[in-house]
Amino acid sequence: MGLFDNAVPGGNIGKPLLIALGALLVGKMLSGGGDEKAGQPPAPAPAGQAPADASTADGGLLGGLGGLLDRLKNAGHGEAADSWVGAGQNKQIDAGALASALGPQVIREIAQRTGMDEQELLKQLSAALPGVVDKLTPNGQVPPHHQVATALNT
Repeated sequence: MGLFDNAVPGGNIGKPLLIALGALLVGKMLSGGGDEKAGQPPAPAPAGQAPADASTADGGLLGGLGGLLDRLKNAGHGEAADSWVGAGQNKQIDAGALASALGPQVIREIAQRTGMDEQELLKQLSAALPGVVDKLTPNGQVPPHHQVATALNT
């Protein structure tokens, strides 16, 4: 994988975790197919709710890397998120904190895309996100969406 060799404990990212990261950061381009049919629109959301993947066309379920970081900051985990982008030691985030920041609808969507159990997904994402975000932000700045997409495709 190259870019992410040392980003996660154990040194590599498995396909389900790469799909999960792609779903969060760059939308459907890494969805892996799953049960979705190419070219079909997502199922409509219940009245009054945005679809779970409303922003996938623009950059992941949460609006890309910047959207993910904003979601973490708004949930009270800004110190951890900032440590991943900035220089120095990356602070960890536990699976429960990540679950509350992402929300059940996003977690459910990613679990469906990856075929992973929600708890295992959260465990792996909480271990991987600090290193992956750190690797994607080597200059302490969130890169444009297309650079994140290119990095995850290499």
